[in-house]
Amino acid sequence: MKNRITELFGIEYPIIQAGMVWCSGWKLASAVSNAGGLGLIGSGSMYPETLKEHVVKCKEATDKPFGVNVPLLYPDIDKIMKIIEEEQIKIVFTSAGNPTTWTPVLKQMGATVVHVVSSAKFALKSEQSGVDAVVAEGFEAGGHNGREETTSFCLIPSVSEVVKIPTIAAGGIGTGKGMMAAFALGAEGVQIGSRFAISEESSAHINFKKRIVEAGEGETVLTMKKLTPVRIIKNSFYSLIKDAEDKCVSNEELSQILGRSRAKKGIFEGNLEDGELEIGQISGNIKDILSAREILKNIWEEFISTKKRLKDL
Repeated sequence: MKNRITELFGIEYPIIQAGMVWCSGWKLASAVSNAGGLGLIGSGSMYPETLKEHVVKCKEATDKPFGVNVPLLYPDIDKIMKIIEEEQIKIVFTSAGNPTTWTPVLKQMGATVVHVVSSAKFALKSEQSGVDAVVAEGFEAGGHNGREETTSFCLIPSVSEVVKIPTIAAGGIGTGKGMMAAFALGAEGVQIGSRFAISEESSAHINFKKRIVEAGEGETVLTMKKLTPVRIIKNSFYSLIKDAEDKCVSNEELSQILGRSRAKKGIFEGNLEDGELEIGQISGNIKDILSAREILKNIWEEFISTKKRLKDL
């Protein structure tokens, strides 16, 4: 398939693997890129020197395009950007912050830049900052989320209709049928997180992967809206947060309950009760752990078969 997204990144399929904390290391990114999609290394859970190691290993594992996802609120953002420049990373997805500051810098480095947004308003601001595409992420998505709580079905058309640059859809997409629905609403590519988060190549703990396979409909919830909204699986940690929010505790007290490294404890170390289990609503539809190549193949084949079925209506 050829469209603005495949041409922008030099990939075969307009399918992008999200840069998820504690899941998206070089093994997953290279596997997705080798399968014809775009793999992203998630720098949000990495020290600068760790990111450099993953970039070097990814270059050794694939000769296909790959990128790095950078949360702009990262405390060592200057060091992260220096590594991107030194390693000549040509594709950068930014999130969780204002793209105005870093987009011109990244463009000067020769990078293609994409920013994740949760509203049409921020999509326009991102376009004005000079990004090459935007990811419209609905609140079905796992992990950190927009405060607007706009669903993907509402967000994708509102974004794609106001920007001239390509729109990549994210949030609640993990199948070829979902991908076709996103395209019908104006997307030219999809970014998929949860489905790849429990792939064989994901660096998430096997306990986490098995828990997601067992998850049913309605087991995720968007919480911590007073601090920074995040979608997680309900567990003991969630109960602590919910109890605190019900009591209307201060943001400082919530931060103390959250503590440090909760996501690492849950996703990377496999502590299913005390950890923060970030995952999207699509988790209720995921029933197996497959290789990244199989996942991409299944999504693409279902996309094509759905396209044919709709054409024959």
